Amino acid sequence: MLREPEARDRAAFIELLASPEVHTYLGGPRPLDELEREMPEVPERWPGSFVVELDGVMIGQILLRRASEQHRPAAAGKADLGYLFLPRAWGFGYAAESCAAALDWFDGVLPGEPVVLATQSANVGSMRLAAKLGFTEVERYHAWDAEQWLGLRSPVTPSS
Repeated sequence: MLREPEARDRAAFIELLASPEVHTYLGGPRPLDELEREMPEVPERWPGSFVVELDGVMIGQILLRRASEQHRPAAAGKADLGYLFLPRAWGFGYAAESCAAALDWFDGVLPGEPVVLATQSANVGSMRLAAKLGFTEVERYHAWDAEQWLGLRSPVTPSS
């Protein structure tokens, strides 16, 4: 189930952001004590920010937000799909199902808008997910001491 973040998700957000496994390809985890101090009681909410819930418990997060001008030129201004899942939720298809649902929501809210996704090319699971979701390679580039991959999901045109 996709839903807005709630106060009960705070511990799961901290676990997600402090996980070395989750952040293997994201520059490393944040320190637990820092997260405990800085994480608000109710995680920030905005359209396009979803908690992924399974059996009443948060297992991940999906974000759809505009890529900033500091992003790659091919991505700037487009919607950017990001996702994080707790390691215990890996390998069951939850990311594919949840990201597909979030993209369906996005297509309903902003039909005809393209979506980008960036990941390290070494992140095999993320590369597989990008292909499954219909993203095709736009470019590869070097940043953060690793090869990065940028994919584009062409706009879904509204049915007439």
